[in-house]
Amino acid sequence: MDKVILTCALNGVLTNPKQHPVPVTPEEMAASALDAYNAGASIMHIHFRRQEPNLGHMPSWDPAIAKACADAIRASCPGVIINQTTGTVGPDVSGPIACINALAPEIAALNAGSLNYLKLKSDGSWAWPPMLFDNPVEKVRKMLDAMKAVGTLPEFECFDVGIVRSIELYLKSGMTDTAQYNFVMGVASGMPVDADLLQLLLRYKDADSIWQCTLIGREEIWPLHQKTADLGGMLRTGVEDTFYLPSGERTTGNGQLIEALATCARNAGREVASPVEARSMLGMAA
Repeated sequence: MDKVILTCALNGVLTNPKQHPVPVTPEEMAASALDAYNAGASIMHIHFRRQEPNLGHMPSWDPAIAKACADAIRASCPGVIINQTTGTVGPDVSGPIACINALAPEIAALNAGSLNYLKLKSDGSWAWPPMLFDNPVEKVRKMLDAMKAVGTLPEFECFDVGIVRSIELYLKSGMTDTAQYNFVMGVASGMPVDADLLQLLLRYKDADSIWQCTLIGREEIWPLHQKTADLGGMLRTGVEDTFYLPSGERTTGNGQLIEALATCARNAGREVASPVEARSMLGMAA
């Protein structure tokens, strides 16, 4: 069976670094990335955070901050592949595009459709005001055009089945000539963490495209990581997605999570791809 590319979701958005092991500064991101790299991760999916005191939980689209973070990770992890977030609410995509232009990342995560982004507290009240995570076609097109201009590959984030099916329409319409699928499972108002659903999703993806899962939750996500490895998918985890190891213990950081992910790959009889091998598998220059 093919080798497995491991992606580390390095930090995510909004999580408070005072409460969780989430790297914020370029130095912290480089150190955490190195732990994940040494455990087998070839791709670092990164978000950018405000650098001022007490604002590390807030997102930033400052190209200088983004470049400092990416440069630090690249210096720490030879040959690593950068996967940049582009997620925004609203029509203004100038921030993500400015960061794409500054970094020229090998991959950029592209939210491929809209979703009512909802979550309830245990008492039935909203965890946050109900919001629309809006990603209409024109917004997707602007992101794709910016990525193409600097040679960045799009990774399509799919929160629901209809979004998965949209990717084929983007390909057939000429909006993109390449696709990587990321099935996002575990958002309360999106696709659940469900092995039966995963097997159905594979019917609706472009047959030749690489795929992986983002699994959001606690220790219950790990059997589906194993199923992903068994079915031939690539693997992703990190403190953006979970703080829990398969044992149910809290992780101390990204290195432990990637070690557990590499175990899933080897349990499936697959070896972990090196950065050079990952670049070849994704059609990138070495």
